[in-house]
Amino acid sequence: MTITIRWTVVDAGRISMEMKSAALPTPESTPRFESAMAFARSIRPGLLLCLLLTLAAIGLTSIERDLIGHVWLEPLVLAILLGAAVRTAWTPDARFKAGVDFSAKTLLEIAVVLLGASVSAATLSALGLPFVFGIFALVALAIIVGFGVGRLLGLNPRMALLVACGNAICGNSAIAAVAPVINADGEEVAASIAFTAVLGVIVVLALPLLGGLIHMSELQYGALAGLTVYAVPQVLAAAAPFGAAATQTGTVVKLVRVLMLGPVILALSLIAGRKAPDAKGPGLHRLLPWFIIGFLAMIGLRSFDLIPQAALPPMSAASGLLTVVAMAALGLQTDIRAVARAGGKVIAAVILSLGALVLLSLGLIRLLGL
Repeated sequence: MTITIRWTVVDAGRISMEMKSAALPTPESTPRFESAMAFARSIRPGLLLCLLLTLAAIGLTSIERDLIGHVWLEPLVLAILLGAAVRTAWTPDARFKAGVDFSAKTLLEIAVVLLGASVSAATLSALGLPFVFGIFALVALAIIVGFGVGRLLGLNPRMALLVACGNAICGNSAIAAVAPVINADGEEVAASIAFTAVLGVIVVLALPLLGGLIHMSELQYGALAGLTVYAVPQVLAAAAPFGAAATQTGTVVKLVRVLMLGPVILALSLIAGRKAPDAKGPGLHRLLPWFIIGFLAMIGLRSFDLIPQAALPPMSAASGLLTVVAMAALGLQTDIRAVARAGGKVIAAVILSLGALVLLSLGLIRLLGL
């Protein structure tokens, strides 16, 4: 309660005092609070649906592990498949849209920021500078080749770029990070991730056979695994048959590849900014979206040991969980029939791009005499 006092001169010898009371604004009555509550209510149905699909995906992964001893399809892949299956059987009405859009965009951007905490520039010291620069050049060349292959096969520029970045950098995580920068829609992301994920499993199984066939050393094979396999856990699985040295080398090389995600996203943002229709040119917020700045900042903080070690596992887990929720949302935005129509071209682009990456990697290993 607030009291307003007003003094009034009635005549020369008398003064009147009028007191008024008014209610003080409470947090619940402020426009900002009401707006936040309205937003929370609007996203609740869609967000809960995405969380339900996320729990189902995690549960199915546990069943996989119990039945066959290991995971073939990760929660991220299962979430997008479940979301697409739900969308095929039932189209969510308008009340779900805000929450699904929030999960597919905002939660995904937060996940990308947290992903930066898993990357440290200190990993570069374990390799020589020539090899580090060789990895950077390999990633750039693989993206160019992969994009060209996709375009030659008739993919649209966004889809071709998603496939190229997924192959060249870190599979699903790269696709998820690049998608908001180039405004890729749910169908494009779903198709890219689905085929990249399936091929990733095949690579883990087939790469040790290739390494043995061409008689690679532990160091050589570890480098090959780090240069070609999509996800860090997959690198560990692919490199393990060749021993501890191969596993350690593969992990370090893989993390150097992940370091390229920030520069690639920044470059794509700059390119997208130049193509914007604004006559005055894009603003800074369009050239450098907040999640890109956050991703790079996290890498810097990790490199200078400013993130407590105890915080790293929870941040990594949160990034993974939010990505799965976002993939469920992307699945709900996906018409599976449209993905099926694009399937042949996409899988051909993924296979050919991956083949080019393997050949480029073998060339780099030979060139540097590992």
